Amino acid sequence: MSNATTPVVGHWIDGARSASTSGRTAPVHNPATGEVIREVALANETEIAAAIASAQQGYETWSAMSMARRQAVIFKFRELLNNKKTELAAIVTEEHGKVLSDAMGEIARGQEVVELATGFPHLIKGGFSENVSTGIDVYTLKQPLGVVGVISPFNFPVMVPMWFFPIAIAAGNAVILKPSEKDPSAAIWMAELWKEAGLPDGVFTVLNGDKQAVDGLLNAPEVQSISFVGSTPIAQYIYETAAKNGKRVQALGGAKNHMLVLPDADLDLVADQAINAGYGAAGERCMALSVVLAVEPVADELIEKIKERIGNLVVGNGATGADGTTREPDLGPLITAEHRAKVSNYVDIAEADGGRIVIDGRDLKVDGHEDGFFFGPTLIDNLSTESRAYTEEIFGPVLQVIRVKSFEEGVELINSGQFGNGTAIFTNDGGAARRFQHEIHVGMVGINVPIPVPVAYHSFGGWKSSLFGDAKAYGVQGFDFFTREKAITSRWLDPAKHGGINLGFPQND
Repeated sequence: MSNATTPVVGHWIDGARSASTSGRTAPVHNPATGEVIREVALANETEIAAAIASAQQGYETWSAMSMARRQAVIFKFRELLNNKKTELAAIVTEEHGKVLSDAMGEIARGQEVVELATGFPHLIKGGFSENVSTGIDVYTLKQPLGVVGVISPFNFPVMVPMWFFPIAIAAGNAVILKPSEKDPSAAIWMAELWKEAGLPDGVFTVLNGDKQAVDGLLNAPEVQSISFVGSTPIAQYIYETAAKNGKRVQALGGAKNHMLVLPDADLDLVADQAINAGYGAAGERCMALSVVLAVEPVADELIEKIKERIGNLVVGNGATGADGTTREPDLGPLITAEHRAKVSNYVDIAEADGGRIVIDGRDLKVDGHEDGFFFGPTLIDNLSTESRAYTEEIFGPVLQVIRVKSFEEGVELINSGQFGNGTAIFTNDGGAARRFQHEIHVGMVGINVPIPVPVAYHSFGGWKSSLFGDAKAYGVQGFDFFTREKAITSRWLDPAKHGGINLGFPQND
């Protein structure tokens, strides 16, 4: 429940901000200070129904517009986003906690999908086959689904929604975005930008809320598809519930990403990339590096190199880091106090299971932000692969080094895990790299690249418990997901060659 002095983030319905009447709210924190800076409305049934009705009306208007007019709106959105992205980055930093450069990077990667979407007329072309039978042509159309739902996580409040909504909108659909309750303001900002770009009312809707809003989208017959990114248990729930209701689903789940380091690798490069991939965004990303599998005898040397680099990292917020320097910090706080406690508990588990805590970030405090949700870069050596701290996703700045005896042992460890999101190999041996990319059971593979997130014209998604549904995000698969194909068989009869009545089964001739 909100109070009189705390601003409330409402919804975006019918092309305008919409105050909530539900009487339910959730707090939105500044993770660097621990303060509640605003609250977010939690939708009720009436608001869910209003959002869906508005989106349905918006779809009917938008899908009837020519591709040329739709393309002009998307180009305008791209231009406005490019000009105003620093505003958006500041919102992300305030509500999520990631440092400003990381927020700008998130926007840049999301903008790649917007740029892909500007070329949608080529990507949703149908096909044509002339005279497949005498006087008969067959052609295909790609048409939009209708109203589609996007449920996005807290860790990328801009980039992850942009994996979906530019393509869905370009293809002629209307989108209802349900952002995370933890950082909802970026979604409203993007809705306002779409309005400025000329998008008709109802085509982009923001519905804030909790499980009630999620279930409202999952169960509404008007909503034709659901796109989701989040933890594996929720991804599985989204997939099962939406599929049961006859919807298309792309539900991307959790991860436990490994880097296999062969003895011939450049260990300075490996250490740099392990730092970047393990601690960037405070580890709150599904493509974060969690485990370094070091093929002996390189583990000790590699750990020393990683330790040295951790010592140079600055954790903080704004312009001041934990060491008092005035340069921008390398990583910021975690999203909530509860999540910080969860990450800390995983380190406790690792320690109890015999892991050696080489660098411990559990007690980090940032001067001037003692109530912030900060957690320092943590490095663990010799953790048992039976430990929950190894098998489960931590989603924080915790990097583990596991010593293996061979390439084969490393591949077996990766393939035996429940997740299959991203992985990487670091080596100078092209044959080993080629064998790795073939044998590994993971959806996205890096060769001397630690976070192998594909560019926008390829598609993003993992295997096993990291992806539920048949379609990955963005790229060609994204356009296939947000359209359905219609095949048309056409014959225009020549009056001079009318065939008369024939009750037999049609045959080609």
